[in-house]
Amino acid sequence: MRWSDSFIPTLREAPAEAEAASHRLLVRAGFIRQLHSGHYSLLPLGLRVHRKVADIVRAEMNAIGSQEFLLPAMHPADLWRRSGRYDLVGAEMFRLRDRNDADVVLGMTHEEVFAALAAEMNSYRDLPQIWYQIQTKFRDEPRPRSGLLRVREFMMKDSYSFDIDETGLDAAFDAHHEAYLRIFERLDLDVIAVQASSGAMGGDASVEFMVTSPVGEDEVARCNACGYRANVERARASVPPVDDPPSLEEPERFPTPGVRTIDGLADFDDGAPADRQIKTMVMVLDGQLSLAILRGDHQLNLQKLADGSGAAEIRPATATETMAHLGANPGSLGAVGVSDLPIFADEALRGRRAMTTGANEDDWHLRGVDVERDIGDPQWMDLREVAAGESCIECGVPLEIVSCIEAGHIFKLGRRYSEAMGVSVLDAGGKARTPIMGSYGIGIGRAMAAVAETHHDDKGLCWPVGVAPFDVVVAVLDPGDETQSSAGETLYRVLSERGVECILDDRALRPGVKLADTELVGIPFRVTVGARSLAEGNVELTERATGETALLALDAAAAEVAAQIAAQRR
Repeated sequence: MRWSDSFIPTLREAPAEAEAASHRLLVRAGFIRQLHSGHYSLLPLGLRVHRKVADIVRAEMNAIGSQEFLLPAMHPADLWRRSGRYDLVGAEMFRLRDRNDADVVLGMTHEEVFAALAAEMNSYRDLPQIWYQIQTKFRDEPRPRSGLLRVREFMMKDSYSFDIDETGLDAAFDAHHEAYLRIFERLDLDVIAVQASSGAMGGDASVEFMVTSPVGEDEVARCNACGYRANVERARASVPPVDDPPSLEEPERFPTPGVRTIDGLADFDDGAPADRQIKTMVMVLDGQLSLAILRGDHQLNLQKLADGSGAAEIRPATATETMAHLGANPGSLGAVGVSDLPIFADEALRGRRAMTTGANEDDWHLRGVDVERDIGDPQWMDLREVAAGESCIECGVPLEIVSCIEAGHIFKLGRRYSEAMGVSVLDAGGKARTPIMGSYGIGIGRAMAAVAETHHDDKGLCWPVGVAPFDVVVAVLDPGDETQSSAGETLYRVLSERGVECILDDRALRPGVKLADTELVGIPFRVTVGARSLAEGNVELTERATGETALLALDAAAAEVAAQIAAQRR
């Protein structure tokens, strides 16, 4: 390919709203353009990288015996109603009606459709199966951001396993785990596998593959001593035991004029330190007003509340709702004496006594509260968000919290979708059995962005050989000079004949502009053809990632470049 014939619209400046390095550089280097919020066009260079990422994913899926499908992106809403997810996923699903007034949706994922196809199997001999596709997904993200990292339309590899029993599911899950590690190694992404919440997907186990990055939207707790790693939506840490004094015989009301916060009560003359307070948060879970209670110095993790309660939609109660049900404003709220609302209590409160909490009357609190005596029949669960420096639940060493990009996610789904879609096979004894499923996803565009996010410098992108749009650029500094032009053409032809993906920069531009473009675009190797080196029978080979430059004899350059590219290809 010749640069002069190509559409590679490089820019001097990045979009003003671009915060992530991958967003800035993919736009500046001419890989992507935004059509509207959360929707991006892949330009020719972007599509080349995208396809290479997809081909790596496809190769590793094929290697574990998975079969490729291509399913519709638009689904009848009835499929999602049968699984219960039509209402569960809420506003993130694009919903519309066709000309026959039938409800249809744009697929966020394809568990329902693949399970419906699996209903055609009827014998245990048809199992196990692993099926996958690489196809467009749609999610109406409330805040698309960071270029390809958070979008509303994207390509995803989603695969699904069907097995007769849990042992088979374990094997499929492990096979995907190993395949994902190979995929990310080939993408040159340093991932960490972490325990994760299954969220609306359901199931009893899930693992996320995370890439540490300051622009990541996920927070991961990790222990550098024993290797414990978990998304903060799932992470746990040891809470040191507290030696409480005896409680009063019953809670005692005391005035707290103007006190509305945990810190305010801690500073109040008759108050209590934060770790001796009960924080009461009024939440609405699937339309039901509920209370979530934690220690005053702990923070509520909403995903843990969703997972523990099974709620699909969670929001804080309004001031009007709170006043109508509890008779007080936030800051004076408590669960003592509340018997008509569900109460979800964090495990760190179990067994605590002599605590202080709101009295459900403005400007009044209660002290001497014994949690298990005075708060009636709460549902106990892990609700608190782990904080940096807390002790690892496994070994006691302080945890660190790091920001990460989620590059992949694998789930053990159980039988939720196969039951909903009526999937049933006869086992060896002639008994009907419902197959068990797994679900496994990798966003192709997000993986591409993650590579860009972790492979760049102040000059531009630095693509690994396996996903770069081209392996090498032959940059002719003065294409108007016949000697340089002829040498460049010969190198371009010989490299191409050797199977090297090559682009010839034959543009009639100043050398500085051309070389800056090659660095911005991030092609792994550049062969520079200039008058000075050619006069001695040489060309210059520069490796983009290191900036190292070496002189090569013109007649040996193609072989040496091909060898270096082959050595780096994963």
